[in-house]
Amino acid sequence: MTDIGKKKATIYDLSMLSGASPSTVSAVLNGSWRKRRIKEATAQLIQKLANEHGYTANLQARGLRSSRSGLVGLLLPVHDNRYFSSMAQSFEAQVRSRGQCPLVVSACRDPEEERKVVATLISYSIDELFIAGATDPDGVHKVCEKAGLKHVNIDLPGTLAPSIISDNHEGARMLTQAIIERAQEDGPLSPDDLYLFGGRNDHASHERIRGFRDVKRALLGADPDVCIQPTGYSPAMTARAFEAFYEGHGKLPRAFFVNSSINLEGLMRFLALHPHETFADIIVGCYDYDPFGSFLPFPVFMIRQDSETMITKGFAILDADRRPPITHLVRPTLVPPRTALTGPLDALKDIE
Repeated sequence: MTDIGKKKATIYDLSMLSGASPSTVSAVLNGSWRKRRIKEATAQLIQKLANEHGYTANLQARGLRSSRSGLVGLLLPVHDNRYFSSMAQSFEAQVRSRGQCPLVVSACRDPEEERKVVATLISYSIDELFIAGATDPDGVHKVCEKAGLKHVNIDLPGTLAPSIISDNHEGARMLTQAIIERAQEDGPLSPDDLYLFGGRNDHASHERIRGFRDVKRALLGADPDVCIQPTGYSPAMTARAFEAFYEGHGKLPRAFFVNSSINLEGLMRFLALHPHETFADIIVGCYDYDPFGSFLPFPVFMIRQDSETMITKGFAILDADRRPPITHLVRPTLVPPRTALTGPLDALKDIE
């Protein structure tokens, strides 16, 4: 084997070390090796050698040669949420496995800020963009289309670009049924005993409310409108909604569906101000997954959305020649109480 010493490794060095041609090495490092039907064992060897010898791609030079920067963007609504942070973790891992560099930014659910942030990313010559949970995905689409940027919606759908989202209706059905069946173990449950808190005027909330109402009507016979309490995705507004209910009824509902982990945080803020008796016998369903929520002192059923599959499908769509504006559904998973699942964070390496 050639000793490349301390100088910066090049594609030609890796070619000599691996026995593969420079074009094969280049295809592995830029993530196009599958399209060229290069053996996975060869790709793994080249990637291993690149790591061992500190190979770093000159993205600027690559961009000048290929008109591609190697940068792939992910636009999030917020960072401080386990679902979106797990999505970002999966996104970064998959982008790096393709020999590209991930850029993750947020726009705080502000449609004007979404368009500004995307325009900034375009100025850095990103090659592709994943648009996650955007308030105005079609507005972002128009910015991308004008720049000729390939893009796909994740989590919330648009009408002008392809979208990959959770099957929110089916997830809500699973969650509502689990709540009702658990509550009925302690006795009859009336329609007035089961509420939904959280959500806003978006596709995900509408589908979750629809699934909630379908199951509630089928199993309990009715679903009064007062039992739907949309609060937006603000923890503070959710906490106020629980406080108002408590002041009006002297107790919480016996069982309730919380529309996201952000709304669950609002519930925690409310409970922190009240004695244990306030929540001693409640049953909660949360349309999001956080292992800490699963170990609260009352039963909490959760829905885990499969962000890893969404990202994988997103890349498959972006790699395709045709990208019609179709919405693709990804089935989520029901997580019972007292359950801690593995996820993207388990792939992090400990540093001793």
